[in-house]
Amino acid sequence: QLQPVESGGGLVQAGDSLRLSCLVSGRTPSGRTFSNYGMGWFRQAPGKERELVAAISAIGGRTYVTNSVKGRFTISRDNGKNTLYLQMVSLKPEDTAVYYCAAGQSDNYYLLNAGAYDYWGQGTQVTVSS
Repeated sequence: QLQPVESGGGLVQAGDSLRLSCLVSGRTPSGRTFSNYGMGWFRQAPGKERELVAAISAIGGRTYVTNSVKGRFTISRDNGKNTLYLQMVSLKPEDTAVYYCAAGQSDNYYLLNAGAYDYWGQGTQVTVSS
């Protein structure tokens, strides 16, 4: 099984930057590892539904970023380090949420549906004060 573990969250002021990391260890019974999986960053604010923030394909580096963070958040991955990143700049109070990384089977395309992701981390809190 894959075990995603997020880190890098914290309390920052509006306009600040943060970089979230997600280290994915383990392998599936079929031998698939981090590099074989499409990855996504989701977030969930209090009283709101979980939403997809950004996603990246397993192969080819195709990325998706939701409109509310476009131009401010960047998703990337380092397959050599089994790590997914979310670089966040110009943070706003409305970015406050628990951020989760997730892994789903894909090749050349990113995954937009939460149901397509098989493995989830425990989340890291991001709080942006005004």
